[in-house]
Amino acid sequence: MSWMRKAFLSVFHYPVKLLVKAHSIPVNVDSELGIDKEKPMVYLLPTNSVTDQLALKMSTEALGLPDPTATLSLAGREYPSTLFLRKTQPLFRSSADNTGIADVFTDLFHLHRDHQNLDLQVVPVFVTWGRTPGKGKPGLGDLITYKAAPSWLRKLFIVLFLGRDNFINYSKAVSARTMANQHGSDQSIAQKLVRVASTHFQRKRQSMTGPTLLERQELNNSVLGSDAVRRAMAEESRGKKISHEKAKERAQTYITEIAADYREGLIRFGDRILTRIWNKIYNGISVGHAERIRELAANGHEIIYVPCHRSHMDYLLLTYVIYHEGMVTPHIAAGINLNFWPVGKIFRRSGAFFLRRSFAGNKLYTAVFREYLELLFNKGYSVKYYPEGGRSRTGRLIPPKTGMLAMTIQAMLKGVNRPVSLVPVYIGYENVMEVKSYLNELKGSKKKKESNLQVFTAIRKLKNYGHGYVNFGEPIQLNQFLESHVPNWRECRDAEPEKKPAWLTPAVNELANNVMTRINRAAALNGMALVSLCLLSSKTQTMSESELKQAMSDFIDLFKRAPFSADATIPDASAETLLSDTLQLGRFDITEDDYGKLISPQPKSAVYLTYYRNNILHLFAIPGLIMASVFAKKGISKNKVFELIASLYPLLQKELFLHLTQDEALAHTDALITTLLDNGLLREVDGELLPPDAHCKQFHSAWLLSRCMQETLQRYAVVLTILDKEKSISRGALERASKKVAERLSALYGLSSPEFYDKNVLSSFISALKDNHWLDSEDDGSLKYSEECEALREDVMALIWPEMMQHLENVALHSDKD
Repeated sequence: MSWMRKAFLSVFHYPVKLLVKAHSIPVNVDSELGIDKEKPMVYLLPTNSVTDQLALKMSTEALGLPDPTATLSLAGREYPSTLFLRKTQPLFRSSADNTGIADVFTDLFHLHRDHQNLDLQVVPVFVTWGRTPGKGKPGLGDLITYKAAPSWLRKLFIVLFLGRDNFINYSKAVSARTMANQHGSDQSIAQKLVRVASTHFQRKRQSMTGPTLLERQELNNSVLGSDAVRRAMAEESRGKKISHEKAKERAQTYITEIAADYREGLIRFGDRILTRIWNKIYNGISVGHAERIRELAANGHEIIYVPCHRSHMDYLLLTYVIYHEGMVTPHIAAGINLNFWPVGKIFRRSGAFFLRRSFAGNKLYTAVFREYLELLFNKGYSVKYYPEGGRSRTGRLIPPKTGMLAMTIQAMLKGVNRPVSLVPVYIGYENVMEVKSYLNELKGSKKKKESNLQVFTAIRKLKNYGHGYVNFGEPIQLNQFLESHVPNWRECRDAEPEKKPAWLTPAVNELANNVMTRINRAAALNGMALVSLCLLSSKTQTMSESELKQAMSDFIDLFKRAPFSADATIPDASAETLLSDTLQLGRFDITEDDYGKLISPQPKSAVYLTYYRNNILHLFAIPGLIMASVFAKKGISKNKVFELIASLYPLLQKELFLHLTQDEALAHTDALITTLLDNGLLREVDGELLPPDAHCKQFHSAWLLSRCMQETLQRYAVVLTILDKEKSISRGALERASKKVAERLSALYGLSSPEFYDKNVLSSFISALKDNHWLDSEDDGSLKYSEECEALREDVMALIWPEMMQHLENVALHSDKD
């Protein structure tokens, strides 16, 4: 390193430290990127910049990586620890020169050939200041700050204005040993490395800033000039008997209503505000599997985020997480109900585009919206939409709306230049601010219209909401999905891209189900959900602190030993810590007697806990059934358990969006039984599975596990009993009768779950019965009770509480007389 370089680094060290806040992406460089902190490494940066190098030094100090300003000794020779692809742009010239880095790498590869024990890690690092995308017509701000290799004068303004928005983005280490072992001369290998690095940095910039922003005129011309919109305008003109100009004006109005107006400056401002809010209301935000989206971006994929929808907070939380994981924030499909002043304008400038709840046969609106969506895809914007269509009121996933997925596939049929990947996202909270209104709506209250008053009230009530969870599920590459489900899909694209093919609806339905199962597969187990599940499974909804700790510990251990999936996340904290943190949320009553603490829901708030229990109920479906059968039968063989799971799993799979196939579910059942035996939640005597002895410390945990699926089984029993009494009944009548009986049982037993008699949940079960051929159909469409259905009913009735079974029979008989 030259003396001048050292002088610059020394002079600018403290000003940079004062002005710059470096954000490292990712934080876990060793586990995610395979960087070995013990091996020698050299950093590769795009531009020879002192401030970039000093910002990198701040990051490496925080991560425990080698100093990028130090000298690196290799085989008795000295090299700089940081290398650069190109020089800084001269003040009065338009392009920057190369640094001669290929010669340095040629020398390094030659050194590796002479010293076989040498293995240098080359770590590409992309340093960016702010995340401003390019514009068709640059403004003054762009002239000052936006440049790939800015001059020292521009860099001065960049550091002054964007120093707090500095991002240090690390990539996977490249082994110089592996490169040196390739065929070819050292010089050709070095030149190849430089070319690949240059392309890599371009993709990094694209993934962090996104494509060039659409100018309004370009947007209008692209949408209004498309064949589909022009045909729709002509049809609107003929059908509504209006002039072509009037139809065009109407289409223009739709564009204005729909289109986002992205402003990166607002995102940066929002980041500062949200960071303060999150620090105030959340104990932390846990992010899982973010490396997946970075890998997709590195491979040039069009990314479409498809998260579950728990709360209005989802809009902010997921965008915030994506931003801090080094990715460009997506354009977000938002309901038109959120487009009210001033929130609508803020959302629109944050990348939201608005859609109506129903397109209601409005062909012109449909054509404009589709064309806008296709334009986003083709321009390379990442997009986010919620497959459920609206927020879940029960805490469980709700059946998906397939409209946006269908439009996504239709856009592919018309031709999207890049590979398209859907990324399912699981979002979970230990507290949801809308949970009270959700349950009021389930009980029949009318949904309140969003307004400024609601926004300000929500802000005023912000308090400790515990922990937030964002897990990125396994991506679905749409090209591969279509190849496996519709091998001839490309023929439709080449033939008539505007025509809806016959295979589209079944393919979209399969895709939607795939998305939902992958969301649930990436679930996050957390303290609030576990405490809620335990308390609601207990008979009195009150537990001692020691029993609750033991149950939480046993359940965490169960999922660590027999994981629900590779994508689900389990807390690292102990059960004691989890319980302590959960109780600090202030949602429970804690009393104390001579024997210790007793924990229960606050008065009349047990019903709210169902929401958090339902976030993770699908994880407990199979273990809950295993234990329910063991306790109900007071001893049961493994084979009988397998038969029961084989019978009930298809119904649970549809209702709870479980990812396992039937065979995988049975294999998982076997693994669970082994684990339950190992950790004392089950015992085996003479080939029979039995509950643990009553004096065993695991007995209470096993008993809770046997009760956690009771409401689901009781709901099944309600529907099956009505079918048994009626023998043949229309679907509508079955849903109404089931709801009526379920409401009665809920009142009799004080069930703290409005979803027990929710029409949508009952309807989902009836659909599962039909889809799995448990029911026959009459000529008039009525549902007919079958012998197979009778066998299923016997299995279910054997698992529910005896007193519930007796009342269910009486209520069903009473409904006959009515």
